Amino acid sequence: MNTHYYLSVFPTEALIASQLEPARFGQYMAIGSKNGSYEKIMFIELEGDFGDYFDWKYAKERCVPHSNGDPKNSVWMSVYRALEHTPVDKLRSMFLTTIDGRTLEVSRSEFSAPEAAREYYVYQELCPVTPLVVSAHNPAEFARFMTDPGSHVRVPSVVFADLKVIDFNNPEKTGNIGATYDKNIEHLKQCIHAVTEHSGKVNKNVERSNVGSFGYQIINQGIYVGNGGKIAMYKMPSIEQIRQNHYDWGRSAMIL
Repeated sequence: MNTHYYLSVFPTEALIASQLEPARFGQYMAIGSKNGSYEKIMFIELEGDFGDYFDWKYAKERCVPHSNGDPKNSVWMSVYRALEHTPVDKLRSMFLTTIDGRTLEVSRSEFSAPEAAREYYVYQELCPVTPLVVSAHNPAEFARFMTDPGSHVRVPSVVFADLKVIDFNNPEKTGNIGATYDKNIEHLKQCIHAVTEHSGKVNKNVERSNVGSFGYQIINQGIYVGNGGKIAMYKMPSIEQIRQNHYDWGRSAMIL
């Protein structure tokens, strides 16, 4: 059996070795051996054996089948600073698992800036910090800003999602985007105004931590992993692609 290395980035930051294929690993992490809902999880498969921060020898010794032949579900290698010690070039596909254990694979792609310039973006940071942010920066610029070694307030690496934004002139047109904006709509408007009035403010926190209401249906263009000048993009499939190719996952994720 092959050993897989999974970097969990939401809701827990961790590096985990497993003999389970991604879909089975996502199901195991979401619902374990129980039936019924538990929690969503986002994780990225890695190329292993890099650097000296993680104990790869320990993982290989422990990640072996059980005596009855069943695969080893998990060997936890790190629960602290796992993201920052993972080079961007070691990242493979990202997997989004719903609370009932259904998993969608999102392939890594080259970053592409939005075709049309936008006055602002709304980002949900997911790892290692979790603010909801309005920014004038596009995703690549935001990743560089957040991980800039010259900044007094920075993180070594960051995972964040580009979110859909309410059409304030026609809220019903926005569609289903979950509960992210339910309790902070007026503050959101103030934050948008702050970064679009050309006052020099390029980022504004809407909430310091808001992941409790985060859902897959609010993701706009995609999810990003940034470290310095490097960025990995995981572009979300369109609703029509989800409907045609990942219907059960889309229903579980409350997208369809």
